[in-house]
Amino acid sequence: MDEGRIIKVSGPLVIAEGMGNAKMYDVVRVSDKRLIGEIIEMRGDKASIQVYEETAGLGPGEPVYTTGEALSVELAPGLIEAIYDGIQRPLDKIKDRVGDRIERGIELPGIDHERKWYFEPKVKPGDSVKPGDIIGVVQETTVVEHRIMVPHGIRGTVRDIKEGEFTVVDVVATVETSDGPKDITMLTRWPVRRGRPYAEKLPPYAPLVTGQRIIDMFFPVAKGGAACVPGPFGSGKTVVQHQLARWADSDIIVYVGCGERGNEMTEVLMDFPELTDPRTGEPLMKRTTLVANTSDMPVAAREASVYTGITIAEYFRDMGYNVALMADSTSRWAEALREISGRLEEMPGEEGYPAYLGSRIAEFYERAGRVKCLGADGREGTLTVIGAVSPPGGDLSEPVAQATLRVAKVFWGLDSTLAARRHFPAINWLISYSLYLERLEEQISKTVSTDFGDLRREAMQLLQEEAELEEIVRLVGIDALSVKDRLSLETSKSIREDFLHQNAYHEVDTYTSLNKQRLMLKAILDFHHSALNAVEAGVPFDAIMKLEVRDTIARMKYVPENEDERLNSVFQEMKAAFRGLTEAAGGEEVA
Repeated sequence: MDEGRIIKVSGPLVIAEGMGNAKMYDVVRVSDKRLIGEIIEMRGDKASIQVYEETAGLGPGEPVYTTGEALSVELAPGLIEAIYDGIQRPLDKIKDRVGDRIERGIELPGIDHERKWYFEPKVKPGDSVKPGDIIGVVQETTVVEHRIMVPHGIRGTVRDIKEGEFTVVDVVATVETSDGPKDITMLTRWPVRRGRPYAEKLPPYAPLVTGQRIIDMFFPVAKGGAACVPGPFGSGKTVVQHQLARWADSDIIVYVGCGERGNEMTEVLMDFPELTDPRTGEPLMKRTTLVANTSDMPVAAREASVYTGITIAEYFRDMGYNVALMADSTSRWAEALREISGRLEEMPGEEGYPAYLGSRIAEFYERAGRVKCLGADGREGTLTVIGAVSPPGGDLSEPVAQATLRVAKVFWGLDSTLAARRHFPAINWLISYSLYLERLEEQISKTVSTDFGDLRREAMQLLQEEAELEEIVRLVGIDALSVKDRLSLETSKSIREDFLHQNAYHEVDTYTSLNKQRLMLKAILDFHHSALNAVEAGVPFDAIMKLEVRDTIARMKYVPENEDERLNSVFQEMKAAFRGLTEAAGGEEVA
């Protein structure tokens, strides 16, 4: 192990000399306390190291040991239900060893090397295998089957394979390759800054169903897509992320708390083990990995936590799973980049962020996607990345938000005005967008109903009309509007309050299936059409507004999914109500 000497300490940045044999992105151990760090710049034999632990007390002359390896994560059974810090140290094991405070320099493997797992082979001696082929499986939790794949660089014939209980470092198979026999264990390592390879990247086509009405109906994200949730403090970014983690139609969830306040991460750590997975009835943690890196941890570790999370997510994607990664929030990571860049005395870009901020964010989001995995079976996997952005004061023109918007194809813009009115999720429908809409509409039409897209377009048109009409109302009052325009305002209000407003903490309203979403929106729009016809038949506007069926439509969100009769009876009630009104007005019956 080569040894250098510290010549300068500047916060999380340490500069060492005598590091001529080291390489960029090598992991080093700083001082005899063995603090973990990563080389981010080389100039001759001088290395600039970002240290992932507190550097207080370090000084010039102390040793720096290079490991010769890139910052990597351990990938094996044991990842699910684990709670890691930013550099994949298991927090529960650290607590058992040193208590509630993480000691500096503590070294623990990311995966338990002593726990035994039952390995069931899927190939037999004599079979040809290549990188990515599944040679066996381990039932990691009651809901996740961990697929053991042939590591990259190994190709040949299976000479020997075992069945039974093994630790992750035990040899479970031997493959005869052109370079001689190679042993395979259940444990592999992968450098976090390098995306894992795949056979082919495919265009996403299926929606990631989240159960959140404003997302699924108006601004859907595809499985394998990238979305961003920017918004000011208190607008509900974290609750949106929690809802997506709980309800998104994914096999595996990786939740990265990147520099968020401790209380927000605590909510995840406390809630997720208690939450029941709606898909399986088991605890949600049975298919979740958490990377907890709070704001009181060293800033440099924020960057590592983002890369650690996405590498773990790619590993499960390679098994053929649909994976969703929540990063909360990438702004904290960007702030860490700004601090390190400033200490390196690099030429600053806009607002002091490094000039390479945009490319770093793009590299991260581009690791999302739907792919054809390596391996002979041609399986597909998806990785959906949803990143929260915390622009100061909700200013979307700042560099991090702009760099994110350039690469993420879905933008859910949170609005402090909506949050102040207690309208949650506070996603502003007038500024948000999804570039997957056309691609996903075809798939949703096949699986739900052919009128899904038409309902969405009509509702969106009414909401945009409402924004224009409100300007007129503010200037000249509501009495200046025609009855038709007043109906449009009332329908838009119903769309906002009865459809878009969703209570994350209500046992029924927290999740809505696509079928129920369609019925709810169809009921609101059918009421609108019937009301227009009734007005033409001479029915007074006030009489329409007093119909009890409006309350029935408003309460549809609280009707459980399995009570189809109650949901469908709204349409019969509506028809009868308008028939009665039209007859009373002496007009023709309304369709």
